[in-house]
Amino acid sequence: MHMLYNSDSFIVVQFDVPTTGPQTVPAGPALNRGGFEIVDKFARKEIFIEGALAEAFEQGVQALIGDGEPSEDELDAFIERYALMGHQPVVMH
Repeated sequence: MHMLYNSDSFIVVQFDVPTTGPQTVPAGPALNRGGFEIVDKFARKEIFIEGALAEAFEQGVQALIGDGEPSEDELDAFIERYALMGHQPVVMH
């Protein structure tokens, strides 16, 4: 678990879970199962994205970073597009 981003509006945490058992791709890189948890602090909702959606999210972030140093507003606007899909309320125990 790695906290990637923390602003006044959002938290983004990356989860990498190595797979156990035999690989399905011979002689390939180690396979991982994981994704990103996005927490919208104002809406108090979270979403966990994985698979193709997580890859699209990661590529979008890389594109923002590749264009230079993005502002917090630019990053928040990008993250908000994914956070709007969140329906799970954040509950503290």
